[in-house]
Amino acid sequence: MGVLANTLYRGKQYLAIWPQEKQLAALFPEYRIMAATRLGVKTMPALITFSLLCQFQFGEPGLWPSVVASVLFLASLPVQGLYWLGKRADTLLPPSLVNWYRQLHQKIAAAGVKVKEPVARPRYFELGETLSVAFRQLDKSFINE
Repeated sequence: MGVLANTLYRGKQYLAIWPQEKQLAALFPEYRIMAATRLGVKTMPALITFSLLCQFQFGEPGLWPSVVASVLFLASLPVQGLYWLGKRADTLLPPSLVNWYRQLHQKIAAAGVKVKEPVARPRYFELGETLSVAFRQLDKSFINE
């Protein structure tokens, strides 16, 4: 269970670090996955509670297995999002994105912003950190260059 917990934790970290900028939605699926995961984390507990209360109040005892199955499904949706994000965070960047990551890192350093040194084999997590710094410190036009 340790590997799953680590992946979910990494997904939570990635969710926090990736910038929520609309310009990135066309380039990366993270924006949509993160929006769905955030929505799921906020709404699923209420939906699960509502489903259980309705079944308890108005349902028949023979329908409990289907209610339990639907509750487990609803509970798994945000977990699936965090798992996907955790796996994505540890995925190595393709060569075209590695070049963009390095160029972006150079622009940030040239702007005089103190940032960690670029890693030799960057992953999506490092790209997220770099993009987050870039959107805070640079002009937003860097994404179109």
